[in-house]
Amino acid sequence: MHPVVVYTASRIGLFIITLGLLALVGFRNPLLLLTASFLISGVASYVLLSKQRDAMSARISDRLDQPKPQDD
Repeated sequence: MHPVVVYTASRIGLFIITLGLLALVGFRNPLLLLTASFLISGVASYVLLSKQRDAMSARISDRLDQPKPQDD
């Protein structure tokens, strides 16, 4: 599967899991719930998704380094 899709799906999954756990713990204010979920899932993804992030950046870098075809 494409590394960008895997990384993005993993980030979204982490956010949803964090959102659900915080809602179960008792966060009732929607703004506070979304903000805390965003921050916690961001830190968790930085720690947990380093392999996926490296694969994604390598894929993007490889695509940018490829020469563009010349139209004659």
